[in-house]
Amino acid sequence: MSDTRSFEYDPQYILQVRDLKKYFPIKDGLLSRVVGQVKAVDGVTFNLKRGKTMGLVGESGCGKTTTGRTILRLNGEKTGGDVIFDGKEIFDLTKKEMHEYRTRMQIIFQDPFSSLSPRLPVGEIIGEAVREHNLVPKNEYNDYLDDIMDKCGLQPFHKERYPHEFSGGQRQRICIARALALNPEFVVCDEPVSALDVSIQAQIINLLQELQEQMNLTYLFISHDLSVVEHISDAVGVMYLGNLMEYGETEDIFRNPLHPYTKALFSAIPIPDPNVKMNRIVLEGTIPSPANPPAGCKFHTRCKNCMGICKEVAPEQKEIEPGHFVVCHLYDDAKDISKE
Repeated sequence: MSDTRSFEYDPQYILQVRDLKKYFPIKDGLLSRVVGQVKAVDGVTFNLKRGKTMGLVGESGCGKTTTGRTILRLNGEKTGGDVIFDGKEIFDLTKKEMHEYRTRMQIIFQDPFSSLSPRLPVGEIIGEAVREHNLVPKNEYNDYLDDIMDKCGLQPFHKERYPHEFSGGQRQRICIARALALNPEFVVCDEPVSALDVSIQAQIINLLQELQEQMNLTYLFISHDLSVVEHISDAVGVMYLGNLMEYGETEDIFRNPLHPYTKALFSAIPIPDPNVKMNRIVLEGTIPSPANPPAGCKFHTRCKNCMGICKEVAPEQKEIEPGHFVVCHLYDDAKDISKE
């Protein structure tokens, strides 16, 4: 996928991201001069097929959420790279065009309570954007809201209640209904179940899958929970310090993880069998600062397979098997079929 030819518009992909970068300035002094950059997203590349789910995993602070928000243009302008949504570069759209595209791209936030206004009833929270974008005639507005709420497991009388009157699972259903009320094609799910009890997590995951089938939705599913990602995702991307270290179909990634970081993450997945001995790979050291990342491969400071070249040269993304990409010098001698 490092070959730019793979990013010519292909209708099967609703989203094509190429070398996406998002840096945040570090300011200091009385004059607030820029003295550095936090490289939150530093060269992320992947394709996402229509109607599919891509899971994005990695440690806290690796840039997962920033990647999702940057794709939706919620973090201001990008620093570099391309975000092609349905054949158009998102960052080339005018303000008016972007306003129209907002209905096609939505986000479900991690904390359902803080993302809902405590001063608005649920009906207003869900329907506010519907009125703003004139999606349905006024005489069909209430029926439209009732239908959306019903799909998300909410009752019509809930429209008059306020967020504090609901449980955590119900509040997340409200957030899902708010996102789907605009009839989007692409939804960024930013850790939508991490703040919920395990039993409620299963209900929300099942709801998201049902809605995906009914509405032909495409998800970018950001999560720490690898078991959830394996269950819901068709493809998986593994991030570390702003870079996508490995990317491929879910079955390929979990069956044959290639990158040392991916192997370490997967070794921490609990196995519900007391007779199975877990071969846990413990990473030493801490994650380097994204404001001052190490030279070469960013993972080399914690990698037991580190070689001399890893400390000096940043590895390129290579396709080791069809649809399975890795960024690691261990595979420099492997055949890169993406360049054939």
